[in-house]
Amino acid sequence: MGWGKRSILSAAVTVVCAVTVLGVPGTAFAAPAPRPSTSPTPPPGKDLEKVREELDRLYHDAAVATDAYNAAEEKAEQQSARIDALTQKIQQGQRRLAGLKDRAGAAAREQYRTGGIPPTAQFLLSDDPGQVLDGAGLVLQGQRATKTLMGELAGTQKQLRSYAADAADRWRKLDAERRAKAAAKKRIQRQIAAAEKLESQLEKKDRERLAELEKQAALKAQTRWLDTGILQRIHGKASAQGEKAVAFATAQLGKPYVWGAEGPKAYDCSGLTSQAWAAAGRPIPRTSQEQWKQLKHIDITDMRPGDLVIYFDDASHVALYIGDGTIIQAPRPGRDVTIAGAGSMPILGVVRPDA
Repeated sequence: MGWGKRSILSAAVTVVCAVTVLGVPGTAFAAPAPRPSTSPTPPPGKDLEKVREELDRLYHDAAVATDAYNAAEEKAEQQSARIDALTQKIQQGQRRLAGLKDRAGAAAREQYRTGGIPPTAQFLLSDDPGQVLDGAGLVLQGQRATKTLMGELAGTQKQLRSYAADAADRWRKLDAERRAKAAAKKRIQRQIAAAEKLESQLEKKDRERLAELEKQAALKAQTRWLDTGILQRIHGKASAQGEKAVAFATAQLGKPYVWGAEGPKAYDCSGLTSQAWAAAGRPIPRTSQEQWKQLKHIDITDMRPGDLVIYFDDASHVALYIGDGTIIQAPRPGRDVTIAGAGSMPILGVVRPDA
């Protein structure tokens, strides 16, 4: 929204007289891989498992902040669109008000031209009966026209005052969403910077061992999930739209995770799922938390390719189920869009965009 539109709103207020101016799991979850024969042993003085858990926490907090950032951005865009619509209405109202004032001015000039004598007096003083009758009709018409004109003027002024007040409220909400977005951005940057600092303090061999620990943690969780026999009970077939969503997500494999991104070169977790379903012709909420709140919940045994798997108690991560117990996800900063086990993170539930 530019300053030009602000001036339009201010002008409208002046015209109508005295109106007040106006995500992500902490680890990178790769596809299940064979378990190594022996677990790596952390070097003396360094507990890499604790480092992994701390990284999980930092990246999880960053994911929560990313969802808040995306939500604020979405609301700010909605407010901006509403302000645009109000600005157009105010411009139309200004033009209408100007036209009505021109008509009122013309009526005043006509009265001046006739010497200031009201039309009623003019026809009553006439000696011509026909002119009197004609004048009577004209007076009635004039009275109705004047009443209509004044009503339109008052109505347009009231409407403009309402638009101006609504626009002022929208500006306040837009400003609040921008502040929320800025605060979330700072939290994201702070959490990611702490995680990167923690990783940078590790030697190369420790980083390699840490990566292996991450894979093992994901594999352990996936194995535990599969051991429940869940996969034998999931036989859902993708819908036509679900197939399109899966095809879109598959085409994004290897692209980097960037918080707040929704393509085409990078994605965050909900940016990937929302764009996949937009490509399938079914727009869905932008954030994982709103996807969880607004989309239809289904039992995990009814899951089918294209459904969204929501993770963690706070719904801070989401991925696209693609079948055979696997998902496509944008994991976290420093990782790329990848295939992972659907059970490699704590599952909150499953939602279906095209239910």
